Amino acid sequence: MPVLPGAPPVEIRLKRSAQARRFSLRVSRLDGRVTLSLPLRARESEAMAFARSQEGWIRSALAEIPLREGVGIGSVVPVEGQFLRLESAAGRTVRREGDSLLVPGDPGQIGARTGAFLRALARERLVAASDRYAALIGRRVERVTLRDTRSRWGSCAQDGALMYSWRLVMAPPTVLDYVAAHEVAHMVEMNHSADFWAVVERLCPGWQEQRKWLHSSGQALHQYRFGD
Repeated sequence: MPVLPGAPPVEIRLKRSAQARRFSLRVSRLDGRVTLSLPLRARESEAMAFARSQEGWIRSALAEIPLREGVGIGSVVPVEGQFLRLESAAGRTVRREGDSLLVPGDPGQIGARTGAFLRALARERLVAASDRYAALIGRRVERVTLRDTRSRWGSCAQDGALMYSWRLVMAPPTVLDYVAAHEVAHMVEMNHSADFWAVVERLCPGWQEQRKWLHSSGQALHQYRFGD
């Protein structure tokens, strides 16, 4: 992968595209990946010369990306829209108590245990929401898969299988419900037509506010690192 020299060096991912008519740069605010799109016949040397001419903009964009925060005792983490402080505790199960999330076991593993707790809670909430919305349109969810996706919050396959980012469980419950309704609506309309949005509105009235929350605040859910 080509590298823009400097301190630190920056890897540049080249993406050739038949639709590209000129060079264009994109810096992902989720993981800091720098992508340079270029026409099919463009030379790599020309592309990197363009990247060097935009070095100031690239480094400025990278500097604005929040660092991922390692989770440990005393960290504050959002759980279903509520910020909870992680505390070491006795016992065997992770549990909420007031404004705290009590995590038993080795304090050095508190991040991993919190991540496991969130994934289990996400599966419970997302399966329930998906089944509820699917029943409203007379469909059945084949399976639900959870991933730590950075490019999308969910997806729906032709066979009715749904995929979600488990980090949705960190958002307010209404936001998680909206994403579930959105993906279930694709069982009826595999597009984003007016008919599709009509299904979303029927399943989740007022979805616009939840979508706005994802656009304005969803990125922050990726800043927490749970030891994985």
